[in-house]
Amino acid sequence: MLPVEFTSPRKAMVALAGICFTLVLSGTAAATDVDGKPSMKVLGAARAPIGHAEFCSREPSECVRTGAKTARVALDSARLSELIRINSAVNDAIAPVTDIDLYGTAERWIYPVNKGDCEDYVLLKRRMLMGAGWDASVLLITVVRDEKGDGHAVLTVSTDKGDLVLDNQRDAVLAWQDTGYEYIKRQSQTDPKSWVFVGPARPETGVATAR
Repeated sequence: MLPVEFTSPRKAMVALAGICFTLVLSGTAAATDVDGKPSMKVLGAARAPIGHAEFCSREPSECVRTGAKTARVALDSARLSELIRINSAVNDAIAPVTDIDLYGTAERWIYPVNKGDCEDYVLLKRRMLMGAGWDASVLLITVVRDEKGDGHAVLTVSTDKGDLVLDNQRDAVLAWQDTGYEYIKRQSQTDPKSWVFVGPARPETGVATAR
């Protein structure tokens, strides 16, 4: 059973102040494309955020290595509508609050009841989508820096139309390169406890690409 009811939605209109969690900023990334579709650029192992490592220790069944069953989910109008619905429903139901204010600690990843910070939104959206039949290998927790330079977590969904982002700071589901974020690292598709570095969303200056 999901730990949140949607009978009294509350809009999450205020972005969390400060950094959601500590980022590990090192390593390199290289571009990858699948079947000509734009995808995140990933290369090399990254350290898992401490909050996620602790979450996996508390919830081992949520972090089981199964291998990638579906590299990219086929995205149709029904699936896109489901992404939008779940993103908006969780954003409505959960009020934004820092871990310090809620738990008295700088970092705690947990399924939210009615309050939480960015990674808690992500965990709940991921669980709801998996409950709706989406494969875990296409639902990837991702670390970014937002437009203010603060650490932030979003849920990346790997589809045959490109990587999409579910975000507690907006109800719109956007292509990853259209969020304005700097991408740092995300979960591996083959092992939810493992993480990989992610390259920039936009090409380097002087590199032309077709859109």
